[in-house]
Amino acid sequence: MQATVNNLRSKITRLRRQLPFIPKTLRLVWQASGVWMVIWLLLLLVQGGLPVAIVAMTRRVVDSLSGTVKANGGAPLQTIYAVGLPLLVLGLLLIAEQILRSAAQWVRTIQSERIQDFMTGLIHEKALAVDLSFYDSPASYDRLHRARVDAMNRPLALLEGMGSLGQNSITLAGMAALLFAYSPWIPLLLLAGTVPALWAALSYAVRFNLWRLCNTAEERRCQYVDWLITMRDAAQELRLFDLGSYYRSSYQQLRAHLRGEKVALEKQKLLTELAAGSIALLTTALAMLWMVLQKIRGLASMGDIVLFYQAFGQGLRLMANLLRNTGDIYQNMLFLENLFELLNTTPEVSDPPYPVPVPALNDSVRFEEVDFSYPESERTILQRFSLTLKAGKIAAIVGENGEGKTTLIKLLCRFYDTKEGRVTVDGVDLRELSQQEWRRQITVLFQEPVRYHVTASQNIAHGDIAGNRESSAIEAAARAAGAHEVIRRLPKGFETVLGKWFGGAELSAGEWQRVALARAFLRKAKLIILDEPTSMLDVWAEARWFTRFRELAKGCTVLIISHRLTTAMQADTIHIMRNGRITESGTHEELLKQRGRYHEAWEGRRRENI
Repeated sequence: MQATVNNLRSKITRLRRQLPFIPKTLRLVWQASGVWMVIWLLLLLVQGGLPVAIVAMTRRVVDSLSGTVKANGGAPLQTIYAVGLPLLVLGLLLIAEQILRSAAQWVRTIQSERIQDFMTGLIHEKALAVDLSFYDSPASYDRLHRARVDAMNRPLALLEGMGSLGQNSITLAGMAALLFAYSPWIPLLLLAGTVPALWAALSYAVRFNLWRLCNTAEERRCQYVDWLITMRDAAQELRLFDLGSYYRSSYQQLRAHLRGEKVALEKQKLLTELAAGSIALLTTALAMLWMVLQKIRGLASMGDIVLFYQAFGQGLRLMANLLRNTGDIYQNMLFLENLFELLNTTPEVSDPPYPVPVPALNDSVRFEEVDFSYPESERTILQRFSLTLKAGKIAAIVGENGEGKTTLIKLLCRFYDTKEGRVTVDGVDLRELSQQEWRRQITVLFQEPVRYHVTASQNIAHGDIAGNRESSAIEAAARAAGAHEVIRRLPKGFETVLGKWFGGAELSAGEWQRVALARAFLRKAKLIILDEPTSMLDVWAEARWFTRFRELAKGCTVLIISHRLTTAMQADTIHIMRNGRITESGTHEELLKQRGRYHEAWEGRRRENI
């Protein structure tokens, strides 16, 4: 007993928490399609009253027909005269019902398209606004997945559920009024016959929502395996290592697990609905038996029996629909919690109330006693890390994998904030600046740049989407990156679509990197950051590239992260990074004289090349 009470309290608490989602969702729907929402509501009101008018007119047709037959013996002219007008009105009502149903469907289609586009826009906006740390968390991916799935249909489904609830309520009220005229207990019997359906609908909504929450990761894993099997990125390795059968089997196992649990849920739902439907049929039989007895006693006409059967049958169906609507609304509220959970996510990295102007970067960029670890990770990446990047100079950082070199880029771009210490530009803490204004002063070649499946020209123009997009500037950036000849040889030159997704030309990994480098060079930035810029170049191409780069970067502050000592040696200052700290600094010659890790690595490379 106590468990039942606690379960009921839990459901009531959850319902109270989720009720505010209704006005929030309606506001979103209004913003997406306000005019169509008004038209849809008007259609629902009229549709709600039409069935009552049709039932009442049906009784009049039957009674008119019965009365005429009794009075005139079924004479054709008298019968047509008596029944013609009610029958015409009934026909017009039925035609109007069909027209309104089609009109409502058309309006729903327009609403659906508008709401989907609007909700997708909100999710895209939020996905671009959240911190980079959001994408480091599996729980965040689950939240984003649920929101993306639910945003496409749940707001409209909630609106339709509420609209159907209103329409069915209007119709049900009219039917109840017709039945009340025969006996006050008939509407109560109608209510009693449909209460089990309410319990079935609400119970299923709760169980299905819990199932979705528990299986979001499995659904995402299914999508990932499907992507591996069907996309080009993994096609080579799947064939070389004969992984196709393995991943097909994995997909089938995942789907079997999800399918089995979902089918079991549906089975429970159908059994409950069957029991609820049996109770509803029993109440219908009792009500009709009572009405037949009334006819036998001479207290009801044939029209009354027809009206009673239609009104009670429709009332029972409407009551079941109304309760199902309630269950659907409750279920949609449960799922909309996922959407609003995402929309309410606030970034931790934020602008100050009054940002200071971005300094000119005439002095330096500094890391001052910085401690940093990624969210949800206990590993310390940087520990009391200090580094000075002098304005107008080229600095290189060399270190083994996992030392935190790429983390420096993320902190410089202010994708994350430091736990302790600070990062400054000309002595001003980055946290005092507008993120957008500061990032406009930076250009970065990331270690794994994005391969945009658009034209080569657009690929490069993405580096300064709001700035210089002239063809001469784009070609100059391509030359500086060594990508000009690669692009010129393509079928349509700079207007060739890159990548195979949309029938374009595929590039090698090194050629893609050159295009990304051109994208980074297009922006006239004060701070240039390059992560492994020469990893795809041979030694001769590397030397030529660095000569061009020095000319391009004249007057800029440059940070190069590289494993290649032949790249690092070209820098004005080389920093050796180990265990989250800088352990050696100097020029190539100075570091060789120190006979530390740099000297050791250089000698090892020299011996390998002998």
